[in-house]
Amino acid sequence: MQLLVSHPFVNIYLHEYPAPVLEAEWLGFAGSQQFRQAIEQGLQLAQQYQITGWIANDRQLRAVRPADLAWVSEYLLPALDDMGLRRLALIESEDVLNRLTINNMYHKSTPQFSFEMSRFELLSEARAWAAAADPAE
Repeated sequence: MQLLVSHPFVNIYLHEYPAPVLEAEWLGFAGSQQFRQAIEQGLQLAQQYQITGWIANDRQLRAVRPADLAWVSEYLLPALDDMGLRRLALIESEDVLNRLTINNMYHKSTPQFSFEMSRFELLSEARAWAAAADPAE
């Protein structure tokens, strides 16, 4: 695991084996501009490393504005789908309201995309699933 980006509110890691996966570990609150810039940076890295999996470790993520969640749905998810993402692993936020609003966004958005999405309690399981070389695993 290689740390590619570090900000006070997010770390972005690359897992290279068995398949390239990016992990966004949210560390707390990020303002709208910071949130979007970090995601754009992650997307650039996803393209650079030709990832097949993305881990959204939202455990410590705090409130996200509805407009930013809509932006994720309209910008990030289609871009990940277009680049051939196979798996999106979610570690849900500990903040109940945040968890509900984010889950609602994914519930409404992801059926239109070709990648799989799954929620995990354990980060180790999310990492293994996201990086599985065989899509059937």
